[in-house]
Amino acid sequence: MLFAILSRLIRLVSVMFGISVIVFLIFFATPGADPAARIAGRNASPETLQQVRASFGLDQPLPVQYAVMMKRLFITQDLTSFVNRGQKVVPAVTKAIPVTLSLVFGAAVLWIVGGLLVGVVAAAMRGSITDKALMALSLIGVSMPVFWVGEVMNLLSQSRMHDTFLFSWVPPLGYKPLLTDPIGWFRALVIPWITLAILYIGLYGRILRADLIETLQEDFVRTARAKGLSERRILLRHGVRSSLIAFVTMFGLDFGALIGGGALLTEVVFGLRGVGKLTYDALQTLDLPVILTTVLYASFFVVAANALVDMLYAVIDPRVRDAK
Repeated sequence: MLFAILSRLIRLVSVMFGISVIVFLIFFATPGADPAARIAGRNASPETLQQVRASFGLDQPLPVQYAVMMKRLFITQDLTSFVNRGQKVVPAVTKAIPVTLSLVFGAAVLWIVGGLLVGVVAAAMRGSITDKALMALSLIGVSMPVFWVGEVMNLLSQSRMHDTFLFSWVPPLGYKPLLTDPIGWFRALVIPWITLAILYIGLYGRILRADLIETLQEDFVRTARAKGLSERRILLRHGVRSSLIAFVTMFGLDFGALIGGGALLTEVVFGLRGVGKLTYDALQTLDLPVILTTVLYASFFVVAANALVDMLYAVIDPRVRDAK
């Protein structure tokens, strides 16, 4: 167990190191990439460019620049933005993390519960009108872009129907801190949660249904039927548990990606200053310190989510545990 944990930690550090080097080289070593030119602005004189390079340490060799940036990011934590002079990167990212975590965690609860319900009910009533209706609704949910759903929800809740009993409780767009205003936090995020979860409810429901139908044809299910177990117990105890492997795998990948900034469109539509929006703004201005910090943050959550998924395999499926 200790060896497995150490192996995971080494892999995590290695992945983050590799990603940091790749991102750094893209913006510094790619031909034509000159951050000093972006910082100094258009038509800057050679003297101005030289001053900018000296001020930000861009006149040093690339390994030295990388080492200094990593030191200022992880040790001294005084790395500053190239665009917003004086703004420290770590506090800015730290401030954005709770926004993204709140958005993704809430949406994840909705899409897990919704996906399980859709998949189990559709598989249990395979071929019925209910099954066809759920699959049709799931396909519609998968087909609707997140930004379009968000804009429609905003149009209804913030404008057209804001004064009705359905949406009169909806606050203006933005984020409310959980610790200072729990009720405001919940109200501000309910609609973004639903908007982000719709796509994944449809996707997870369809995949779980297909896996359940396939699993229910396995030999161990036939054996369970021969023992006289009820169809409900077979479906919930044997079918769902065996079919959760693909479900959990997808959840780990999607959750890690969304935490790392994949919820950008939802954050933009609902005025949430999360990690995705912060990264997007940094890309617009080539603010390398912010980009590097958010990319490392995203890589950490993606690798950590995959490690957690691997550990959950043994809990969900005894066959995986026996194989180890």
